[in-house]
Parts: sequence; structure tokens; C-alpha cells
Amino acid sequence: MNTPRILGLAAAAALSLTTIASAGVASTAQPQSHGTGEHATSSVLAAVGDVACEPDTAENAANPASLKCGSSGLGGLPAEYAVADQIEGMKPQLAAILGDEQYEVGKLSDFQNSYDKTFGAFKWLQRPAPGNHEYYSYTKHGDNEPAQNGTGYFSYFNGTDATGAIRPTGQAGDYNHGWYSYDLGNWHIVSLNVECKSAAFGNNCDPHSGVLGQETAWLAADLKKNRSACTLAYWHQPAFTASGSTGTDPAFGSDEGKASDAWWSLLYQNRADVVLNGHEHLYARFSPMNPSGAVDSKRGITQFIVGTGGEDLDSLSTGAALTQEHVVTGQDQAYGAMKLTLGAHGYQWDYKPTYATAGAASGALAYQDSGSATCHAGENGNH
Repeated sequence: MNTPRILGLAAAAALSLTTIASAGVASTAQPQSHGTGEHATSSVLAAVGDVACEPDTAENAANPASLKCGSSGLGGLPAEYAVADQIEGMKPQLAAILGDEQYEVGKLSDFQNSYDKTFGAFKWLQRPAPGNHEYYSYTKHGDNEPAQNGTGYFSYFNGTDATGAIRPTGQAGDYNHGWYSYDLGNWHIVSLNVECKSAAFGNNCDPHSGVLGQETAWLAADLKKNRSACTLAYWHQPAFTASGSTGTDPAFGSDEGKASDAWWSLLYQNRADVVLNGHEHLYARFSPMNPSGAVDSKRGITQFIVGTGGEDLDSLSTGAALTQEHVVTGQDQAYGAMKLTLGAHGYQWDYKPTYATAGAASGALAYQDSGSATCHAGENGNH
């Protein structure tokens, strides 16, 4: 890696759990309250994405060693264990897992032999969103694995019946869709599936037609009936970049970006507060922004990228490129999860890495970004 690029320390977040709801799925979990008065309904939501290295199994024997657990270029199992331990230490009510849970294509056997060894310790707390590595094929770096279209992901999180068929509903929502919402105290939380360049979506990334159009319509209806004081959403590929990537980054007009743009507009119209993403393997916090990407301190949504779950790390942009994207602070030298404390009318965030990448500078683990913010108290919320 290059020398660390760590930009300023920062501020903002307070958050609370009840229902998972998507087409045909609803389940409940009880929040844990802490303290009295204003903070009596606060709950902890852990958040991170881009997690598990590909296990070195007989099934993966033909795949390049550089892609597997044990490669010097990856965080690997040591990073995964460190981040898993960090999350367990937060004692969260739930954990939002922001996609690319399992590399390279998210086969069920890979989930069982890598992700489950580390993050499986608190699987029942997890509310995941899928990433491109759960849906798309992987043909880079000498690999040639076919797309899974979410089958390994849903098999792992939702489970299977005695015949091996995926259970139709579960922790990851309805397996025909992969999007759902739930409440955590005073917060309404939405998990979305942006992997539209897949057979499951008919390779159609138009947010107003096909399966993706169904998801966008579902999101609009879900937000319309939302009566919570605060709203948070997450999906994998971010709407705004911190790495300057020109690959599948929506900020550069990718197909997934069409969905991100449409969803950001809906969330903004409904006075949402926070968007969480992964995909870029780094940490970054952005200024509150409107759908066009302009800073909006009154109604803007704050985006956090937390792609530091353990697999590997990308490079954070610097200088004008980073400023143009309104990144307030970020780091690309170490792995770690973010703790969001969700309160009745606001939130606190705290991001501190826990495991430094090989070659990182000695101060990499000294980075911390923490702060607090109040919710927009949307026009249709209880406030």
C-alpha cells in the first residue's frame, strides 16, 4: 500500500429494532434500551462490508492463490477475525452487512468455509445486503467463476429446507428480491439490492422497469408509509466515490448508478438521514448531500462508505478529486467496522480501525472518526 492518506477527524450519529418487512416477509426482534430519558431508546447498529476471503479448498483448487485466504495481498482471516471481534465488542442489537460478504462469487461452500468461521459467530444479528460478488461472475486475475445470482448468499442467510431448496424468506429478505426493511427503535432501516447487472434482474438496470422498477416502487411505498422519526438505508455500490474508481462505481455513470441515483432522490424526498455503502474497500464520510451531489446542510443525506471488513483495501483519492466528492474524512490503511448508536431523534457514529494492512504506517490504527447529528424529522414521521 501507499503511505496512509488519513483526512481529519470528524463528527456525527444516535440510533433503535422491530420488524423486517419485504414482499411476503415479516419478523420481529426486540430492542435493548439503555439508560433513561432521551437515551432510553438508543440501540447499537454495527456496519461494515467487503468481508471474507475465498477459502483455499479443493473446490477452489483451480483459482489463483492470490485470491485466496493466506495471500499476502489480502487482509484474510486475521483481518476478518479482528473485525468480527470488534463488532462483538460493540454489543450491537443488529449488524448491517453492506455487501460482498464472501469473495469471489459467494458460493455457499465459500460462505461456510470462510465467512462463517469469523462473522458466523453473530450471524443471527446480521441484516445483510448483497454485493456484486454475490451476484456477478468473476473473470479477473486468472479466475473464471460463473455468476451465482445470489444463490449462495440466500442459502447461507435464509437457510435451506430438507431438499436443499432455499427458504423463501429469512434474514436476507425474500430470495426472489433481496430487499427489505425493518425498524430499530425510532429508526426505519432499509436494505436494498443494487445488483441489477445479473440474470436475476434480467440484466436490466432501469430503476423504473423490470425487477429493479419493482424494487424502486417498493422503496417509494415503504418510505411513504414510514412513520419513524429517523431513516437509514444501505446497499453495496455507493452513489458517490471516495476512491475515484471508474469500474462499477455509480458516481461515474455505471449501470448500478442509475438505481443509486433514483433511490437517493426518493430518500431525499422523504427526509432520510443516512446512507451506508461498501464496494470501495476503505472508510469515508461525506458531507450531507442532495441527489445532485451538492452539499446540503439542512436536508442532505450523509453517506458513509465502510468497505473495510477484511478482504483487501483500495486507495483513497487525495486532493481535489476527494474534495470534489465532498469527502470530509477517510482512511485506506486498516480494517474495521463502524458503530452507530441510534437514538430517539439523532445518532452517533464511531469508526476506529482494528487491524492494519501489511506495510501500513505505524499510526494507521490511531485514526478515528466520531461525532453526532440530529435527524431531519421527516414530514411524515412521528415527531
